[in-house]
Amino acid sequence: MTDRPASWRFPTMKQIQKLANAPVAGKNTSPVPAVGPADDLPAAYWAALLGDERADAARAEKPIQARKLSEIGRHVLRVSCSRCERIVEIQKVDALRLYGPDAVWRDVGQRLLDNTCQQRTGRHEEDGCWPAFE
Repeated sequence: MTDRPASWRFPTMKQIQKLANAPVAGKNTSPVPAVGPADDLPAAYWAALLGDERADAARAEKPIQARKLSEIGRHVLRVSCSRCERIVEIQKVDALRLYGPDAVWRDVGQRLLDNTCQQRTGRHEEDGCWPAFE
């Protein structure tokens, strides 16, 4: 322990005045207030966002589980169960032969998991596997 009083930790009046007169960071910002969460975004923001070519590509791209089997470019299709961690793979050629080219991968994957499901409880809400498409 020291014998110094606690006042040595506080700035002196001269230091306080120096801090008050010092230039503040961000003082040269524009007088326009920032946009808050409840405010509408400017029209220029939306025009730039929607005019970006990546916006069209992302909008046109469907997730793999929503695609038809004929639209998927992979040779091996894999679906796993989030509940029992089981993985089922099927070649695209076999899936096309069994389910047809217009079948949606979500339905095919669910059917593949349900055909070999180990988690049968008898309750509709809890029964079956929970597919995770890869």
